[in-house]
Order: sequence, then structure tokens, then C-alpha cells
Amino acid sequence: MSQTITVQVKLLPTKEQASILSEMSQSYISTINTLVSEMVAEKKSTKKSSKNISAALPSAVKNQAIKDAKSVFKKAKKNKYKVIPVLKKPVCIWNNQNYSFDLTHILMPIMVNGKATKTPIRALLVDKDNRNFDLLKHKLGTLRVTKKTNKWIAQISVTIPPIQGTDLKVMGIDLGLKVPAVAVTDDEKVRFFGNGRQNKYVKRKFRSERKTLGKRKKLNAIRNSKDKEQRWMKDQDHKVSRAIIDFAKENKISVIRLEKLANIRQTASTSRKNEKNLHNWSFYRLAKFIEYKANLEGMKVEYVNPAYTSQTCPKCFEKNKAQDRKYKCKCGFEKHRDLVGAMNIRYAPVIDGNSHSA
Repeated sequence: MSQTITVQVKLLPTKEQASILSEMSQSYISTINTLVSEMVAEKKSTKKSSKNISAALPSAVKNQAIKDAKSVFKKAKKNKYKVIPVLKKPVCIWNNQNYSFDLTHILMPIMVNGKATKTPIRALLVDKDNRNFDLLKHKLGTLRVTKKTNKWIAQISVTIPPIQGTDLKVMGIDLGLKVPAVAVTDDEKVRFFGNGRQNKYVKRKFRSERKTLGKRKKLNAIRNSKDKEQRWMKDQDHKVSRAIIDFAKENKISVIRLEKLANIRQTASTSRKNEKNLHNWSFYRLAKFIEYKANLEGMKVEYVNPAYTSQTCPKCFEKNKAQDRKYKCKCGFEKHRDLVGAMNIRYAPVIDGNSHSA
């Protein structure tokens, strides 16, 4: 199954180009809002073409605005006109036939001296891993240009084809504190990721530092320490998720299964020594990093019901409580507790019901 993702690219327009993009973005949403208002008043979809739109926009952009306005109208009609969406955030969209790019620029038609002119706008298309440019070699969709915190961003829709091959290979991943992640494939390849002990030590060190700063009433230093800790945690999640995806690629995995993390704080072990770490570690962020990186490689991520995944014996399906990190069953099965969780996650019911056969 193909995956559609959005590749974000930083634009570096000249002052003149930035001014044009601002005017076009305002004109684009204004055109959509006007069209929607007309359609709601008439209770029917518009038959206007780009020739009937007076906005200072390239014809291709006008056509995209008409298409977007029809989509907004459909939603309003479905809700029986109880809510009429009004767009406020300036944005401008080109379809995939009206832009191109090279290593340093994105070329798109913009209004220059009243005429639509295909103009190169400088863009950071190549990152340190060359990942963005590699992704843009796949099937491209719309180009969406918007401004975020005084920076111009190009958002390009990209469709990633599925991993080739007839064999569907599934990998289960269990997330936790003592072992940040453990993965097992359906042919029993196992890998542990991250260092829970190191994570706990570093976080304890940050807390101790802030306690000392608190006694000295160094409020700015405390805030800086919290920011530094968050950046460190995020970096750890990036490293773990990248290692997981590399392992999945090595084993030609096509489907990754994770626990649905909504209730992890209730189901995870909450001993006093773990409580502070548990409520400060973002399991959700790590899961989303894994999902995003998996999608970039054409892998599908599915979320499963986590109930009893660390207690059920994968061999005889009896439920047993693990003693510390070891899981033992009367049938003779014995493994690391988190590994048992990952093994069961491979075959647990998928939350949305769209499960692949494992």
C-alpha cells in the first residue's frame, strides 16, 4: 500500500519574491472564501473557471483555488450548512504540473509585473542526509507554500510506493523505560534499542541540577536546563527511531506494529523510582518518529490493542506475571519480558481493524 507524506522545504525568497508570495497567499484564501460564500448562497457547486476569477493569480493557481473551494463547499453541504468554514491562514497551492525544482531552487509561476512568470525561488532542498531530495524523486502531488514564524515553507505532497515483494513481513515493537524499545520480526530476529539506564541517569542529573538552581533562585537557568533536557530527550528518540527503521530495512519489513499508547501511563509499571521518569518521557513522540520514518521508507505502521501483551505466553497463550525483567511460563517458555510484549504485539488486534495477516 502506497504512503502519502508531506516533505517540508525551507524557502529563501528575495524581498520582492516574499512580497509577491504574501499577496498571492492572501488573494488565494480570499478567492476560496468568496467562492464558498457564493456556492452556499446558491446551494450548488460553482461552474466558474479560471477566466471568471479576477484575482491576481496564475490560471493554474486559480484552478486549484476553485477545486479547494468546491471541497470546502462539500463539507458545508454535508453538515447542512450549520458550519461554513472560513479560511484565515494565508496559503497558496500549485498542482504538480506547474512547478519543478533543481538542487537549489523551486521554480513556480508567480505574478511578476501583473503577469504569471515561472520564477526560481531559492530553497534548501538538500539536507545533510540528502533525504529530502531523495524523497522528491517519487510521485509528486501539490506544492503548498505558507509562512510559519517569519519563515517561508514549501510543503510538497509525495507518494511513496510500497516495498516491492510478495512476502508481507511484520515486526512488533514494545516501548518502555528500562528498555526504550525492543523489536522482533515474524522470523524471530530480535534487537534491543536505546539505553534506559543511561536515560535515567541523565534525567536524574538534570533534576539535581535544577534543584540546586532552585535554591539559588536562578529561574532563567532552570528554564534553560528544562529546554536542554527536552532537546536531549528528543535527540534520543530520533536516534532510537532511526536505528529501528534501519533494522526494519535490513530485514525487509513491510508492516511495523506498535502499542496504542493512549493508556501507557496507566498500564506501565509505576514504582516510585520509575514514576518521575515515566511522566517525563514522551512515548508518543518516539512512536510518531518511528511512524514518520517508516512511512518515508514505504513501510506501514499499525497500532494494536496493548492489553496483556506483556503477560500472555506467545507459545501456549496462558497469562503470567513477569518476575522483574524475566518472563517464565509453566509450558517452559522463558524470555525477557519486553521481548514477550513485542512478540505478542506482532499478532495483537489492530485498533482500526485494518490488519494485515501476519
